[in-house]
Amino acid sequence: MFNTIIIGAGYAGLILAERLATQESQKVLVIEQRQHIGGNAYDRFDEHGVLIHEYGPHIFHTRSKEVWDYLSQFTEWHHYEHSVLANIDGHEVPLPFNLNTMEKVFPKALAERLQEKLVHLLGYNVKVPILKLREQDDEDLKFLADYVYEKVFLQYTLKQWGIGPEELDPTVTGRVPVYISRDDRYFQDKYQGLPLRGYTEMFKKMIDHPNIHLMLNTKYQDVMTISKDGHMLFGQPFGGDVIYTGKIDELFGYQYGELPYRSLRFEYDTYDVAYKQQVGQLNSPNHYDFTRITEFKHLTGQQHAKTTLAREYPESYVRGENTPYYPIIAEENQQNYKKYKKLAEDLPNVYLVGRLAEYKYYDMDAVVATALKLYKKLKK
Repeated sequence: MFNTIIIGAGYAGLILAERLATQESQKVLVIEQRQHIGGNAYDRFDEHGVLIHEYGPHIFHTRSKEVWDYLSQFTEWHHYEHSVLANIDGHEVPLPFNLNTMEKVFPKALAERLQEKLVHLLGYNVKVPILKLREQDDEDLKFLADYVYEKVFLQYTLKQWGIGPEELDPTVTGRVPVYISRDDRYFQDKYQGLPLRGYTEMFKKMIDHPNIHLMLNTKYQDVMTISKDGHMLFGQPFGGDVIYTGKIDELFGYQYGELPYRSLRFEYDTYDVAYKQQVGQLNSPNHYDFTRITEFKHLTGQQHAKTTLAREYPESYVRGENTPYYPIIAEENQQNYKKYKKLAEDLPNVYLVGRLAEYKYYDMDAVVATALKLYKKLKK
């Protein structure tokens, strides 16, 4: 009945479904436990008609022409370059912390001295992870590093991850650098934007093919079993490929314990004004329990008389109660993941891809690239 079963209708699953159906003429079954496609990139119109991102802001950015060109088959783009402000000492200042930020929070003479030393010692247009900056011998740069650490990094990290920065992998902490530049954009990638009519519409177009069959609101365990001794679908043996994008620990019944994630909770407000914030995202490193406020119209470019904002509250992931967003990339968790990965190697014709299956903190473009790479492997 089907050549390939794909578990999960997020980026990775839908891309692989599209490639296998359109390029290889395969019949593909996509099984998704939620009531919608698109995973955490799903967007929708709220009750006021404002387009919002259900699971927090998703701004697409990539250096890869291959990735951009692939998605461009299914959408036009609203070309948007993300700007983030942070509330620091009563000022709304640009993030990442850069040369412009220094002029807003420090006296002029101090700002100029710090700028000169940064450029001289570390170069211009360079991003320096804050933990690395703290290792500098210069007293002025140590002061700067401590200031940014305390005012921008520490409390935000504790709220976001529930653990201190030193406990996280450098691939995570490196996402909050000091940027020795006057470029206020949050990303510097060549290609940046959002699907013109929304992510959900892009995904719908991607899987609009007679060879792709979609089962929503369905746990894969209800219709199939996956085993090293062979797989079953609807009570019958299944000998095709299985592409799994769900949680790797769930695939093996949590036999080594649960891999931890951070989750998010959102509170929405709608206002009878065109815009409420200067930019799409306002971070709150040291105040309140939320980490940031997103105003979606800045991101989407939608024209609407009203505007909707979302406050974002990080929280622990609890299975069955909320959504897993971010793998907590720490050494102990990685060791547990490797145990599950070893089990997966014994499953015939099963391929794991995506943030949950690989327990990896992927950006969207990296998920696209990984899915396209797996397609090429399956094609061979």
